[in-house]
Amino acid sequence: MAKGQERSSNQLLVPQANQALDQLKFEMATQLGIQIPQDGYMGFIASRDNGAIGGHITRHLVQIAEQQLAGGTTFPQA
Repeated sequence: MAKGQERSSNQLLVPQANQALDQLKFEMATQLGIQIPQDGYMGFIASRDNGAIGGHITRHLVQIAEQQLAGGTTFPQA
């Protein structure tokens, strides 16, 4: 989303994770073949496509958590 356009009331527990989450969003969109505008504003993307991106992000994060729990590995803390 373009700067100044953020309307979410969600608070990140680790504010520095915002850039990583944005990068993940762009990676998932690319995998799905969804073109995100250069300015980052996603307001003109169909709700279905935005939902698909969010669903893929969630699946990816759950997979990372499952691997972490299964392998007993820890990720660096920010």
